[in-house]
Amino acid sequence: MTDLLNYGIMESNKPYKKGTTDKRNQESTDTRKFEGQMKPLMTEEEKKDAQVLELSYDFSCRIIRLYKYLNEGKLSKADRDIIDALGRQLVRSATSINANMNEAQHPQSDADFLSKASIALKEAREANNWIKMFADNGYLDQRMYESLSHDGQRIIKILITMTSKVRTRIHENKE
Repeated sequence: MTDLLNYGIMESNKPYKKGTTDKRNQESTDTRKFEGQMKPLMTEEEKKDAQVLELSYDFSCRIIRLYKYLNEGKLSKADRDIIDALGRQLVRSATSINANMNEAQHPQSDADFLSKASIALKEAREANNWIKMFADNGYLDQRMYESLSHDGQRIIKILITMTSKVRTRIHENKE
């Protein structure tokens, strides 16, 4: 777990095992290993000069890897249900930040840009809420929480600045 934060929470090196099927539950016990290489994520130094689109992509990748990490290993049914429910919400909100900022790259108008950036801001706040909820319930250690929360807050600050400037420009153009 040494590069847990820089390389996206955790990589799984579990080999693919041919499993069996439990005929009573019709559940497969096959474990699938994805062969693709995970791209190393941004360093703290790279994040200082990055644009919001790059930051939101990096954040999305970290959250996807977190979700995968949290689902590894043996978990109680209650923990698995909680991680699945909250984790899906977290993945949805975190990846939505990048998706909306990607759409905002070619807006039809300032109002269109503002709409996409505002949605991204709402999603960033939601993602940070889910991260805090995971941490407050013991699913993230303090170091992991602080790192993820810091990245989320960095995106939120940028989006607040962006939306504020565009809102001002729209208001000035109406006068």
